Amino acid sequence: MSNSFKHLSVDERNDIQAGLNLGLSRRALARRLHRPPSTVSREIRRFSGPSYDAARAGQQAQGRRRRGPRKLAPGSVLEQAVQAELQRGWSPEQIAGRLKQMHPEEPSERVSHETIYAYIYAQPRGELRKLLIGALRQAHKTRLPRSRGQDRRGRLRDMVSIHDRPVEVQGRQVAGHWEGDLIKGAGNASAVGTLVERKSRFVLLAKVDRPDAESVLEGFTRRLRTLPASLRKTLTYDQGKEMARHQELAERLHLRVYFADPHSPWQRPTNENTNGLLREYLPKGMDFSGLSQRYLTQVATALNTRPRKCLGFLTPEEVLSSEINQLTSPVALQT
Repeated sequence: MSNSFKHLSVDERNDIQAGLNLGLSRRALARRLHRPPSTVSREIRRFSGPSYDAARAGQQAQGRRRRGPRKLAPGSVLEQAVQAELQRGWSPEQIAGRLKQMHPEEPSERVSHETIYAYIYAQPRGELRKLLIGALRQAHKTRLPRSRGQDRRGRLRDMVSIHDRPVEVQGRQVAGHWEGDLIKGAGNASAVGTLVERKSRFVLLAKVDRPDAESVLEGFTRRLRTLPASLRKTLTYDQGKEMARHQELAERLHLRVYFADPHSPWQRPTNENTNGLLREYLPKGMDFSGLSQRYLTQVATALNTRPRKCLGFLTPEEVLSSEINQLTSPVALQT
């Protein structure tokens, strides 16, 4: 990193004080420190009293950094809003994007994600700092490639391949196309069904009593029936045995079920990404058998009300609600 972007060190401040005492000009000091003249001038102007004092300048600079960005002043409405969304699990980028969308003509009502990060780490040690840093979303871990050995799960009957799926599914321009999966709990003895709509990224979570075909059939049926029939067009799943009763699911819901190739999670990217987000609430090694459908719906709501960059910082709930409103509008009913 260039010197021009680093804070002045204690030694450099001492050199500035000594140089000023010798009568050196600011440009001469800048050459000695290998710093831009503007950096030296700003330092002297900002921290000079009757005369420049290196120790006092260092203390004042440290205090300025600890106070954090002025835009997020303590007690301000903007600071309170940022803190509230961090505690809801929103990332700094999501908060900044949403504020920009809400206040496009009011710069004082929004803040960049870099400023939010700086604000968090500028907090003094204590409960607030711990809380805000803990609220930051964990970075996605790199997924290791799955084994490409022989698939020992056995083939499901009457599968329709993802390669026969309509082209419109891939484009994400039409709502109603879903990806599904199971998140397994401790010892693979419990599971939660996950369903994600490709266009809106809207999530449905289904309580399943056991990670088997009957439980998945009933759980997915209950959750998908909460939606209008026009938003149940297709479901893409992997070749897990829990989808053995896929034909019954298709008949109940009047949708078409397609199957991804073995060991090809990238063919269901929306679901894979969502499962990673869900681990924030459903960590590995957790026993899911005691979770209620009410709790799972609350988890889904937390994700569905989180703004997404890929949606222009709208939320999945807003995008899907817009689709439903279009379906029930007078124009849509006439077509």
